[in-house]
Amino acid sequence: MKGIIKIDRERCKGCSFCIEFCPKKAIILSDQLNLKGYFTADFQDNNLCTGCATCAVMCPEVAIEVYKT
Repeated sequence: MKGIIKIDRERCKGCSFCIEFCPKKAIILSDQLNLKGYFTADFQDNNLCTGCATCAVMCPEVAIEVYKT
């Protein structure tokens, strides 16, 4: 099963919890700033995401939605 995640860039504060806890390393830190001035997390669609939703659980800002395909 594959997964896709959507990250709300304006809610993300770049804490990197999702990056650290992703077992497939499918999330990276973007080099673009959001409106609040944070470098945000970005989904790297490398076809490794399984939709485990660990990233969404770890996100303190509730900025991540996970979809299974």
